[in-house]
Amino acid sequence: MSNPLFSTFDNVPFSKIKNSHFKPAFKNAIEIAKKEIEFICTSKEEASFENTIEALDYSGELLSRISSVFFNLNSAETNDEIQKIAQEVSPLLSEFNNDITLNETLFKKVKHVFDTQKNLKLSSEQLQLLEKHYKSFTRNGALLSASDKEKLREIDKQLAQKTLQFGQNLLADTNNFELLITNEADLKGLPNGAKEAARNLALDKKKDGWLISLDYPSYIPFMKYAENRQLRKQLAIAFGAKSFKNNEYNNENLIKEIVSLRFDRAKLLGYNTHAHFTLEERMAKTADNVYNFSKDLLNKATPAAKKEFENLTSFANELDGIETLQKWDAAYYSEKLKQKLFNLDDEALKPYFKLSNVLHGAFTIAEKLFDLVFEKNTDIDTYHNEVTVYNVHNTKGDFIALFYTDFHPRPGKRAGAWMTSYKSQQQKNGINHRPHVSIVCNFTKPTETKPSLLTFNEVTTLFHEFGHALHGMLANTIYPSLSGTNVFWDFVELPSQIMENWCFEKEALQIFAHHYETGELIPMEYIEKIKESSTFHEGMATLRQLSFGLLDMAWHTTLPNNSFNVKEFETNAFKNTQLYPDVAENCMSTSFAHIFQGGYSSGYYSYKWAEVLDADAFAYFKEKGIFNKKIALKFKKEILEKGGTEHPAILYKNFREKEPTTDALLKRAGLL
Repeated sequence: MSNPLFSTFDNVPFSKIKNSHFKPAFKNAIEIAKKEIEFICTSKEEASFENTIEALDYSGELLSRISSVFFNLNSAETNDEIQKIAQEVSPLLSEFNNDITLNETLFKKVKHVFDTQKNLKLSSEQLQLLEKHYKSFTRNGALLSASDKEKLREIDKQLAQKTLQFGQNLLADTNNFELLITNEADLKGLPNGAKEAARNLALDKKKDGWLISLDYPSYIPFMKYAENRQLRKQLAIAFGAKSFKNNEYNNENLIKEIVSLRFDRAKLLGYNTHAHFTLEERMAKTADNVYNFSKDLLNKATPAAKKEFENLTSFANELDGIETLQKWDAAYYSEKLKQKLFNLDDEALKPYFKLSNVLHGAFTIAEKLFDLVFEKNTDIDTYHNEVTVYNVHNTKGDFIALFYTDFHPRPGKRAGAWMTSYKSQQQKNGINHRPHVSIVCNFTKPTETKPSLLTFNEVTTLFHEFGHALHGMLANTIYPSLSGTNVFWDFVELPSQIMENWCFEKEALQIFAHHYETGELIPMEYIEKIKESSTFHEGMATLRQLSFGLLDMAWHTTLPNNSFNVKEFETNAFKNTQLYPDVAENCMSTSFAHIFQGGYSSGYYSYKWAEVLDADAFAYFKEKGIFNKKIALKFKKEILEKGGTEHPAILYKNFREKEPTTDALLKRAGLL
């Protein structure tokens, strides 16, 4: 059978692709891309924007498509064979990328265009593309000596393999743990839906009893509702010990190696640290700005967080005589206190948040705001029977995008939720090629008696990832590297985080929050309680989020000596944000996939940074009406469609007509 990845394809032919196809396809696509680069380099014409910068941006299209298919499968539907292939092809891709950025002939042509740009009458998008490509060379070794270029190649090759290994270890260690409960009394407090899911999980594994895993839909309900404190402790310690145990999946040495390699790379390129290198291309610009921003929020959130923690401790003591609140008590007593203060139980809300209804609600809101229509397409090939595909059109009937959804945990899927792309939007040869995007989540599975019913946190997660998807789907730029979510990392969370706001609004909840059995609209008192409770323990939540950002910055602004201890380093980074007693068996860094596997190194602060933007932006919607077409059109035109075609500060100001302030965030969080 011929290799379906050898030729250009529109829709991904998943059912025709075998694992054995990937490595030959990568090698073939790399050779094609090399020829495209060689054509640019050997051209006898004077380097111009069109024959150099444009040609470079459009090159490697097949390689990009194959990479997106393969690495998305490695995240959502992996196996031992795919992971082995990933380890083999990552160095090839790293080498190819270095071949481009370290190509002296190519760089001379790019530099010529960059140096003569004043004579070229380029549009703002073209200028942005030129600067992006010029910096991709200068920031990635083009100015290095020959010997230093070889050092850079070796560093990048090792980083590609080690970050992959980090994720593989984490997935394996997560799947390695099971808590089998055989005495039903140990499930006391657990909602019936969670019990049924635990029973189904045990049956799937051919075990008798109830099985709890470290996947969020299994782990969270147990930590929130199970009365057995000892089992909560066992589960919490297991969750916090992922890739920190003395086994083959331990990530401590990998962290040391990754951090050291990133530091060496930054130094080689003339930067003080990895953070200095990374932040140069962020809205924040410098490590000092990130620290000042974080400390400012920390100062405002800490008094509230400490007060919340004291109140929670007192409550646990009054209720059950708990003297010292531990991490395995956090979700349990927070939920109890929330129920007491607001008479609001997450379990009581779940019947109103059937997954299919919530998704339809997101679609309806996208139609109201951005004139989008979603229609299921059962003819499109998928990589798993749980994946659903939708054709997305505007209300005029124009095709906008393909949209894939994948909602439930599986052994081959990494934890968390994310948006990704199978095909970038671009305009080429007079055709506006529309994108194919996907959201992947790990939501509560349906059972024999109930459909998938979401917690309110899962509802906001769905809207968050849908916001990223809208950013990808509505992309309308000329060049692929500036399209959709190809923006500064501390700006990319704005479209996702702003969408979460609709989940708290009565007008939006009335669209999708209907009881899955009766069709009854969620009671207005519940809506009011959702709003009232939205700032519950916001001080502690802010401290937690800031702690992750500060840990990330600590790893990437200093280089510990080789004898340092990962746990001790982390404990020191957490010292100003810690509320609960430390757990010796736990280490967050060894499972911190965002920064050691994903793209958030020196960038985790961006969630909070973008929260400032999203709160400020949504305040604009609130002022004019949450479905105000004029404001929605501005957001679509100035933010969602424009991708990285201008600096995000300019894009935001064009939308908001003023600079953002922290006032809206602090007000929303109840921290003013």
